[in-house]
Amino acid sequence: MTEVKRVCVFCGAQPGHGPDHARLAAALGTAIAKRGLGLVYGGGKVGLMGVVADAALRGGAEVIGVIPEALMDRELGHGGVTDLRVVPSMHVRKALMNDLSDGFVVLPGGIGTLEEAVEIQSWSQLGIHGKGLVFLDTHDYWAPYFALLERMEGEGFIRPQHAGLALRAHQPDQALDLLAGWEPPQVTRWMTQTQV
Repeated sequence: MTEVKRVCVFCGAQPGHGPDHARLAAALGTAIAKRGLGLVYGGGKVGLMGVVADAALRGGAEVIGVIPEALMDRELGHGGVTDLRVVPSMHVRKALMNDLSDGFVVLPGGIGTLEEAVEIQSWSQLGIHGKGLVFLDTHDYWAPYFALLERMEGEGFIRPQHAGLALRAHQPDQALDLLAGWEPPQVTRWMTQTQV
């Protein structure tokens, strides 16, 4: 079990409709700070990214933002974080966020948020890392993703252990508790050879 010192949060650069998403992002940033953890995130000051970063900063947390050069203008890099790292590409961004973090929490977001979370789950399946991944899902935003994982498992494309690499929490403290207690499954093979 890896000690969690920094939590990477994937979330939208948009705020979403209604105040609930922003409230959830602020609650997560506050919970991270209260536990004395650091935050690693996408480096923007807008949308849910800005909300979670600002809440963590208000609580005294170390906040590291990682943003590609191409998105500095679009996502408006957050100049008030502890450490803002500008990197050359999305690939470098994701690799660095993984290197800096001990676990991952996914808030609501769009295609980019989904892509980041799915890649982290894939890396876990492949044994590239053994860190926890928790979807913070207070309003069932991520329910379709978990339904898709069940379909993948049911159709034989992933093993049950690999579907279980994505955890689900309904409150920030529950998400952080799941990360703290995470132990990766011991699966030696992720593919089954078949004859056609």
